[in-house]
Amino acid sequence: MAPSEYSLRLQRGIVGGFAPPTPDAIHTLTKVPENPNILIASAVRPEGTPELQSATAKSLQAAQTVTEALVDELHAILKVLPTEVPPGSEDIYGLNTSIAWGSDDLEWCNGGPQGCGGGTSAVQPTEEEKAKFRRAVEIVDELVGKAA
Repeated sequence: MAPSEYSLRLQRGIVGGFAPPTPDAIHTLTKVPENPNILIASAVRPEGTPELQSATAKSLQAAQTVTEALVDELHAILKVLPTEVPPGSEDIYGLNTSIAWGSDDLEWCNGGPQGCGGGTSAVQPTEEEKAKFRRAVEIVDELVGKAA
């Protein structure tokens, strides 16, 4: 079961190189015990524009059965997935996407705080782990899509 308090961030656009990556989207989901909702803040860079533009903050009722099941599934997936070593060395999942999760029982992040700057990770995921990461991204997209 997922914790009652967590913060989750999905960023599309993590691969850099000589220059830092240019994110296409950043979605932040926050759940605190005092609030029955998951708060969702998004910033998206419309194609052809240089900067992220913030969208209206949304929320999603956390106690809905479907929402709880999705968050529980995401939490369980992240608990078993590896991250690159050293952090930020390589986009080991190949999706140009990072997920960062923080809660009392789990701190997990792929892609490093400044994206992936080129290099080779000492850790490489299996095809099964890559599929689980794709599912984790789908879950976050579904949660963001359900928000009003």
